[in-house]
Amino acid sequence: MSQTQFKYSTGVVAYPILFVLTIWISFWFQVRIYSGFKSFGIRPLDFEGLRGVIFSPFIHGNIEHLYNNTIPLFVLSMALFYFYRPISWKVIFYGILLSGFLTWLIGRPANHIGASGLIYVLVSFMFFKGIFAKHYRLIALSLIIIFFYGSMIWYVFPIKEGMSWEGHLAGLITGLFFALIFRKQIAKPERYVWEQPSYNEEDDPFMRHFDEDGNFIEHQEVEDNDELVDNKVQKPIIKVRYIFKKKSED
Repeated sequence: MSQTQFKYSTGVVAYPILFVLTIWISFWFQVRIYSGFKSFGIRPLDFEGLRGVIFSPFIHGNIEHLYNNTIPLFVLSMALFYFYRPISWKVIFYGILLSGFLTWLIGRPANHIGASGLIYVLVSFMFFKGIFAKHYRLIALSLIIIFFYGSMIWYVFPIKEGMSWEGHLAGLITGLFFALIFRKQIAKPERYVWEQPSYNEEDDPFMRHFDEDGNFIEHQEVEDNDELVDNKVQKPIIKVRYIFKKKSED
């Protein structure tokens, strides 16, 4: 993954807006047109409940539930598209599928809905990814995420009735898993020429100005007929023979 990923593009904002807008339109569809859409959530260990793996992130219980998920989802997805553009869609798409399937495996018999599972995928992925990358920008992102969303860790435990802590836990595990399998696609800090393994000091035009002890060598322009002796230009000795004739006296 190259350094060019850290550049702004329209998609950094456009894709998160489109994703959030789709969730809001789905909620409008659920409230105004088909209220039964709410039942399309994840129902663990129920074959029909597997459809919720795809639909559950777009289903919310009420406007408060939708609002609480919209803001962190928008912010985190923007960070994802800016810092991890080459793999951003993979993280979102496979994150929805894998976290949803884990919820289906470990969840209580209930209708699990909401985009909070995906939010936990993004938080977990970007936090652990920054730590593994050892890149100063990504580490800074990890610290910002833990500062704003660190308290979310408590909701992977059953501390609040009616909340799908199983979905949160599945998202946390999925994000950590993605941070591990995408380790080869980690941005590397920019390395100078002399930090490259193929660097040869003798070929460096700058280092040629110094001797082995680090002393500066004053170079002169060397012409085709000049010789370089002990790092000094040795001009060729040109001998010219003059013949004088005395003028005869009258």
